[in-house]
Amino acid sequence: METKATNDRQGLLEDIRGARRIVLCAHVSPDGDTLGSSLALRLALEKLGKEAWVVCQDAVPTYLSFLPGADQVCRPDALGHMHPELALCVDVSDQRRLGSCIRIFEAAQRTAQVDHHGTNPYYAQRNLVSPSSSATGLVVWELIKELGVTVDTDIARCLYTAVSTDTGNFSFNNTTAEAFQMMGELMALPLPLAEMNRLLFRVRSKPQLLLLSRALDSLRFSAGDHIAYMALSWKDFQDCGALPEHAEAIVNFALDVHGVRLAFLARETDMGDVKLSMRALSPCRVDAIAADLGGGGHAMAAGCTLEMPLKQAVELVRSRMEKELAEVVRQGATL
Repeated sequence: METKATNDRQGLLEDIRGARRIVLCAHVSPDGDTLGSSLALRLALEKLGKEAWVVCQDAVPTYLSFLPGADQVCRPDALGHMHPELALCVDVSDQRRLGSCIRIFEAAQRTAQVDHHGTNPYYAQRNLVSPSSSATGLVVWELIKELGVTVDTDIARCLYTAVSTDTGNFSFNNTTAEAFQMMGELMALPLPLAEMNRLLFRVRSKPQLLLLSRALDSLRFSAGDHIAYMALSWKDFQDCGALPEHAEAIVNFALDVHGVRLAFLARETDMGDVKLSMRALSPCRVDAIAADLGGGGHAMAAGCTLEMPLKQAVELVRSRMEKELAEVVRQGATL
């Protein structure tokens, strides 16, 4: 499959317009951006009279189950041996993030992707990667308008979820004027902002709070308290009756400690490997650390999965972060 490491917006639009059956692939451990963007695009494609499916290796997290069409997101096996005219990856920064959806991607007649990660290797035949965008949801919002589809309240719910979750409810430094421009248009529909904000950012289940308590109990510091980290074993999840999705955003509690510049959460899975969520405050960054360990992401937020014991993974990432901090200091930055 020939790929080109360039952006081709017009080519992507032509592929979308020319395909009747399109599969939208979300990344593993789906978050608000990959699902919100995929579901928004699916609704738009259906308005154009196309058949479209959203597939994901993993189940939709409970906190995103309110999204229009979330109940129709399926595992790739549900599509059998389909060879879609177009497989479009949405917010998938690397082919490895497709998980079991790679089968559909490789079987498609045409492949494409829409993304905003600076580490993206441009793995599809058609690529539209915008690292300057706050979220993939913003790129999808532009595509939907270019396809001539009118954004309705259901599409708006999905787009708001995509952009708000990737910008920390419009509080991270990746939040752009474009993000607020989109919100201005969506609010005119109208958009039930208060209801959705509560569902996405304020409501927590009992297992989620119990898991947070375990994580905070594990909180440790290094490098003069400029690095903070937490660890959760699979037993912690079992004891709390918690799901992997309940660990979402826990890492931010470590980053928000005064004086901390780098933070991570290491969580053990039921398979015995360890998922790392990493965060940074400028001038520190975590994208290179994640990439070196087989993961990816952004300068301020990245992650990876390590096949090693939890304690060993914690020590490895702590060591990498200490090196990053030392290099930042060596370059003359003030922490």
